[in-house]
Amino acid sequence: MVISGASRGLGAALARRFAAPGMRLLLLARSRAALEGVAAECRAAGAAVEIAVADVTDAACVAEAVLGFEAAGAVDLVIANAGTSAGRAPDGTPEDGAAAARQVMVNLVGAINLVSPLLPAMRARRAGQVALVASIAGFRGLPDFPAYCASKAGLIAWGEGLRAAEGPRGLRVTVITPGFFRSAMGDRFHGARPLLLGTEEAAAKVHRALLLGVPRLGFPWPMALGLRLLGLLPPFLGDRAVRLMRFRVTPEADSLG
Repeated sequence: MVISGASRGLGAALARRFAAPGMRLLLLARSRAALEGVAAECRAAGAAVEIAVADVTDAACVAEAVLGFEAAGAVDLVIANAGTSAGRAPDGTPEDGAAAARQVMVNLVGAINLVSPLLPAMRARRAGQVALVASIAGFRGLPDFPAYCASKAGLIAWGEGLRAAEGPRGLRVTVITPGFFRSAMGDRFHGARPLLLGTEEAAAKVHRALLLGVPRLGFPWPMALGLRLLGLLPPFLGDRAVRLMRFRVTPEADSLG
């Protein structure tokens, strides 16, 4: 199993949940110290663990790590979880182009960089599972969070298309669209966080969905449904509605898990 963004938050929680005797884990993130801590917990649970210190936007580095891991045994599940966020700053300044591009590179291109090298072997085996951690924010663009919404909308679309393409070959793809749950990223968000979940509660939902192989997981369902319906409204109504959902985001120099 391969998990990106595994040094903290949801990625770390999922690594701990999957860790068991006989399980091989490759944990990727940018923080070696944090990765080592999670790896130690997973090894204590009986898993064989390797780590890769990598930025998911570095396609060559990520491919080298995952293909090296796969050379020792087939990867049956890859979880693209690494993510970053930005948005309108606490002083009201909108995100700039560099911040917008960075979110698309990490949240969308980074997931593609992680998963794509593993697809040929999965296709050849006619088996394998891909999990993409997107967000309910991908269902409708929000005025204080436009690039994040765009990156997650792209990830949802890529995952849906990948599932449609690869399902007949035996591959399973789960597109995960969480709402608010406690995390370092979420704690930089200044605004209402309705139906906030704990990290472990969110991880339990994702873990269960992946064991079942469901194609989609959105939670909490009232928020997931609400954002989907907002996306169906005529623009003048949808825009008016999302203008009521204002918030700010504290910048973070290193927001990758």
